[in-house]
Amino acid sequence: MRIFIDADACPVKDEVYKVAARYGLKTFVVSNSFIQIPASALIERMIVDAGPDVADDWIAERTEPGDVVVTNDIPLADRVLKAGGTAIAPNGRVFTADSIGSLLAQRSIMEHIRSTGEITGGPKPFDRNARSAFLQALDEAVNRERRRRR
Repeated sequence: MRIFIDADACPVKDEVYKVAARYGLKTFVVSNSFIQIPASALIERMIVDAGPDVADDWIAERTEPGDVVVTNDIPLADRVLKAGGTAIAPNGRVFTADSIGSLLAQRSIMEHIRSTGEITGGPKPFDRNARSAFLQALDEAVNRERRRRR
């Protein structure tokens, strides 16, 4: 079991590092630019080329059953689920096979609306409640996989 962080705009990297250290999990911090990471043999920085979906492709190509991916990217979450991994958004939303189809459709509709020039509201501000929900979701995902492997 490993953790991958889609790190360029991830607000919960420090929380992931703490959970990963608690369970001794290898963590990959994947980004298009340099991101400071703690000095740890368990945390590896991976800087990929700039461009659309380069970091997503790197993560998706390496995700195996039982891995956890932290991302806000819905298409990446879909690829993670198809690979047998768990995808969790920084706000604590766990992507599931039951929810991913409607999320992809909603994303497509919103892209179309924005392409017409319509101004849409963005996500709500990231707050302490979102951080807490994320920590709970990540801890649950790790423990669920640990139980499954016993």
